[in-house]
Amino acid sequence: MAEGRFPSPFEIETPAGAEGWEELYTYSLPFSEDRRDYEDSVFWFQDGIHWPEVLTPWDATFFEYAIASLSQYNTRHYLIPPALGIDYRVLNGYAYLTPVPVTDPAEIEARVPKFMERAGYYFQNWDRLYENWRHKIDDLANQLRALDFSPLPEVEPMDVITEGRGEGSGMRLQENYRTLLNLALRLWQYHFEFLNLGYAAYLDFFGFCKEAFPNIPDLAIAKMVAGVEVDLFVPDQKLKDLAQAAIDLGVADAFAQDSAAAVIETLEGSDAGRQWLAKWDEAKDPWFNFSNGSGFYHTDEVWLEHLDIPFGYLRNYIDKLRQGVDLSRPIDELRAERDRVVNEYMELLPTDEDKEAFQGKLGLARVVFPYVENHNFWVEHYSHAVIWRKMRELGETFVKEGFFADRDDVFFLKRDEVNEALWDMYSAWAVGTEARGPRYWPRELDRRKGILDTLRAWSPPPALGEPPEVVTEPFTIMLWGITSDSIGMWLGAGEEGGDGGLHGFAASPGVAEGPARVILTADQIGEVQEGEILVAPLTAPSWAPIFNKIQATVTDIGGMMSHAAIVCREYGLPAVTGTAFGTKQIETGQMIRVDGSTGTVTVLD
Repeated sequence: MAEGRFPSPFEIETPAGAEGWEELYTYSLPFSEDRRDYEDSVFWFQDGIHWPEVLTPWDATFFEYAIASLSQYNTRHYLIPPALGIDYRVLNGYAYLTPVPVTDPAEIEARVPKFMERAGYYFQNWDRLYENWRHKIDDLANQLRALDFSPLPEVEPMDVITEGRGEGSGMRLQENYRTLLNLALRLWQYHFEFLNLGYAAYLDFFGFCKEAFPNIPDLAIAKMVAGVEVDLFVPDQKLKDLAQAAIDLGVADAFAQDSAAAVIETLEGSDAGRQWLAKWDEAKDPWFNFSNGSGFYHTDEVWLEHLDIPFGYLRNYIDKLRQGVDLSRPIDELRAERDRVVNEYMELLPTDEDKEAFQGKLGLARVVFPYVENHNFWVEHYSHAVIWRKMRELGETFVKEGFFADRDDVFFLKRDEVNEALWDMYSAWAVGTEARGPRYWPRELDRRKGILDTLRAWSPPPALGEPPEVVTEPFTIMLWGITSDSIGMWLGAGEEGGDGGLHGFAASPGVAEGPARVILTADQIGEVQEGEILVAPLTAPSWAPIFNKIQATVTDIGGMMSHAAIVCREYGLPAVTGTAFGTKQIETGQMIRVDGSTGTVTVLD
């Protein structure tokens, strides 16, 4: 590897025991000799924000659907002037991305009027189109729920004959799976219908501020759109409301038990308990279709299927309410600070025209900004939870037919291989003979699981190829937190700065000192104690209930507009994101100081 650059994807060796990993993904996904000239000439970064872990074959479906859909809206719908899509690959099971810029100034200029016309239509009709979007998401989720993956019958029922249907259950199974794939792709088309424009409006305002106020901190610009009400915060608010209801109904003591099952059994034994359970049932769908991870992995635990997670949060909230703690978000303070910052900077503008432009761009950013968070609940959490559930129903049918030992084995097949396995199952059922699957898949699944276990033990490099001299692509900076500085830190292999501290994005203002709690996975959330400072690779939106426990947050990855940064600002917690090595350099129990206004983290002992 040349000095000052990352390894080429073609220099990375396959870990011993993971040979053949490429066969676990669609043929176009791994780096390959067929495209070596191109793939070796660009800078790739590992997307730890969305896909920090090894992808199982079926889970890679969302990786491909998401990035292709994102790219489609940049290149073919809105014609974002300086940007084409984001290209994507898998290396040893991990996701890598590279933004594709428009390099010809004449082409950028030619795209501007088309972008203004197309994006302008959405901006001018935002509320109507967004309300329509919500209906589309609900309709899509209902279509998914209606899919029937029940097993093939021994004999078709008589009404197939009497109604003259002319088709059987094998057709239904295969057709419904193909429908699930189509709906999943449509979901991701919907996802980017608004998201790219939400970022574009904020970035337009951001660019105006940087030009008008050359020394303005990024955090000051972010403060101007703070204090928002977004759907992503509703699950946490529902838990707070349910905690208060438990106290009001006199059933709070039931929550002292360790398991959700024991709590529910106790509550079912009284009128007041049943009243509380009715409130729970009213809130749980859609709001508790909330994953403890990014929502992109079938292994992420959804609250509705793992009730001990939300019931643990409820127990903590009940304790705090009994102590008289105010659990509300500091929205009034956020809005007061927001208005103060806006007025301070607007006074610096020299002309009425400048002030009008500032107000117009800020107003648009505030209108569209909530979608930047809302989509995350409705797509990655709610809709993905429905899809994972349906896939497990299909997995159970494969288990019944002897193809798999466990319903989750379905996620170790590529999406098109599921079609092939369904055909095998159907064909043997139709003919009345033995399918190959029960003999083929158990040994093949063992092989694949061994490969994936090996890849999980491998540490992917944060980036590949020649880094750009200066990172200018705004999405890359603001969402993923990739800057010239962070690239320099990666190349320095995490060497500490001269002050023995860490540096990242000043993501949410304030200073906090306290003991660190380093957690690497969502499974460790229960270890977080009152008054600690959370140090994690990244945070998930569903971790919001622990924000009433912690004093501040430090993440390895993510920029100013990452979910961790936005959520911390809205909860009034200091945060430094994109430190690159926080979880490696800080140990649980160490006293640290987090300055979210300057982006510095200092180890105090």
